[in-house]
Amino acid sequence: MVMVMMMKLKQNLLVACLVISSVTVFYLGRHAMECHHRIEERSSQPGDQGVLGGLQGPRGLLLGGSLSSSTILRGSGPAGHNLSAPFVYNKDMPLVFIGGVPRSGTTLMRAMLDAHPEVRCGEETRVIPRILAMKQMWSRSGREKMRLDEAGVTDEVLDAAMQAFLLEVIVKHGEPANFLCNKDPFALKSLSYLAKIFPHAKFVLMIRDGRASVHSMISRKVTIAGFDLGSYRDCLTKWNRAIETMYTQCLEASDKCLPVHYEQLVLHPEKWMRTLLKFLDIPWNEAVLHHEELIGKAGGVSLSKKGSSQGVGVFHSLHRNDQPPHQIKTTKKKYRQYNKLWGETRDICHRADVFIHCDLCWS
Repeated sequence: MVMVMMMKLKQNLLVACLVISSVTVFYLGRHAMECHHRIEERSSQPGDQGVLGGLQGPRGLLLGGSLSSSTILRGSGPAGHNLSAPFVYNKDMPLVFIGGVPRSGTTLMRAMLDAHPEVRCGEETRVIPRILAMKQMWSRSGREKMRLDEAGVTDEVLDAAMQAFLLEVIVKHGEPANFLCNKDPFALKSLSYLAKIFPHAKFVLMIRDGRASVHSMISRKVTIAGFDLGSYRDCLTKWNRAIETMYTQCLEASDKCLPVHYEQLVLHPEKWMRTLLKFLDIPWNEAVLHHEELIGKAGGVSLSKKGSSQGVGVFHSLHRNDQPPHQIKTTKKKYRQYNKLWGETRDICHRADVFIHCDLCWS
């Protein structure tokens, strides 16, 4: 009797499972047909067909085909600009990359360019140097590269993916502009690679006296990956290694990279900004000399708390000859202590009569 009841129970369970399975298959099949129908409708619309018959994805990227220009709508912008016109961006646009060792004036340079009505840099993305370092690590490891090649993830595939990712980050983390720039200091460690995937990009390498950079990062406790802020020797060694890597690639890029000395930019801002804008093929605008007036204003310059000291403080004392005697005395004392520490006596500001400006080198 018990056996008969168990057999009937099993039969009922099997029937129930069969019914549920049939209903599930029916609804899945119906859903698949609806999806297929919608795909056919979209692919039949003009302008939505990719090179390989793929669909057009978000922001105009062709899925299943080759990468094409992407488009976003403009937001608010400077007077005189056609805000209703779509903003088209692609790998061939004139991007600007600002880099160098941190505490070398990269924030100041970014703030000055941001003051230009046709330029938008924005704050550090922080992800760009990391993804570039990851790509570099893959390339250096022979075993990893072999595995990627075997999986079909070739250099061409990675380059296209990196190109699309970096472009999206640069474009989407701020407002559209005629000239877009990125300021992630250590991104220029991969300057040669960036020049390869963005053929029309240009690079600005900020260079500052290594002793001043190291003193700045240690005294201000600016955390930098790999730098031991408790050791001047370690920081100077890491500074030397980083600047050598970037400067070598900058020289190799020749007409695509412009080295700018922080001390000279501070002492002669107009001369160097005119040189820079000419190099970048950006029309001259006086606003780049008055970036401090636009900080925090709508459509102006935004600064993070970490990197604001160079961008704000540096120009408040620029071209000032009215500093009080006690401030000049303090600056001279700091300067002598610094040279005594490193056993050198050369003038880091490159002029013997600029003690009233030398405190800028320590900001």
